[in-house]
Amino acid sequence: MNDLANPAIIIDAMGKPCPMPLLMLKRAIKNKSDHLFLLKSSDPHSQQDVTRYCQMHQLKCNMTKITDAEYHYLIES
Repeated sequence: MNDLANPAIIIDAMGKPCPMPLLMLKRAIKNKSDHLFLLKSSDPHSQQDVTRYCQMHQLKCNMTKITDAEYHYLIES
């Protein structure tokens, strides 16, 4: 799905505490279903929130820890 015609939508939640990263993801998915999203977050609690949300809604989610203060989630809706 991720090609030049349909790149991932980037959701930049860096510096925003939970639950903002999750709320921003929900809003993006609601506006653009059937898409690929890259959520960037600095909140370590987002790991649990985002992965649990994706499991509950049967979304594919790959989390990558970039640094101790940066997490990237590639989510396919």
